Amino acid sequence: MSNSKNRAVMMLVSRRVKPGYEAEFERLMEQFIDAAANFPGCLGAQLVHPGDEVDVEDSLYHAVLAFENPDSLRAWQNSSERLQWLTEASAYIEGQAMVREVSGLAHWFQTSTNPTQAPPPRWKVAVVTWLGIFPTVYLLFLLLSDVLAPWPLLPRIMVITVLVVTLMTWLVAPQLTRLLKPWLYPSSTPRP
Repeated sequence: MSNSKNRAVMMLVSRRVKPGYEAEFERLMEQFIDAAANFPGCLGAQLVHPGDEVDVEDSLYHAVLAFENPDSLRAWQNSSERLQWLTEASAYIEGQAMVREVSGLAHWFQTSTNPTQAPPPRWKVAVVTWLGIFPTVYLLFLLLSDVLAPWPLLPRIMVITVLVVTLMTWLVAPQLTRLLKPWLYPSSTPRP
């Protein structure tokens, strides 16, 4: 059994921007993402703009942050860098932040319409992940096998895995989540 203190964690923060303040908010978000990405223990940070997601919601922005472990995430949450950004950004945002911690591949199957909804069981995430990855990999091999055949093994694997992750994140997983929503979330009971 692995120690939960040593597991990587991912946090998704969603904020709604006041109409007309998108440019100012995005400028501050660039600083926020840079500060987070350079913070000790951060594995990466990215901003998802409205329109970059499948379920577009007018001015809802998402920041995705990954940390080495819960302690490094907690250090970021208590940092002066984050506090300064929150203070500066408060003039441009409305409502409360929607924050959720996501582990493993479960973030592929979170719905933006109900961020407090409990994630599906891991076995269902595994089944749906396989349902997405298997045909995606198969299709990519069919389409690219002749082109990639002369390449060395490592670059071939790199290209295929980058394409699989990209397609799963922005195309396949959102579609599978929508299609299989009644099975993934049979009881629409929100998590307390």
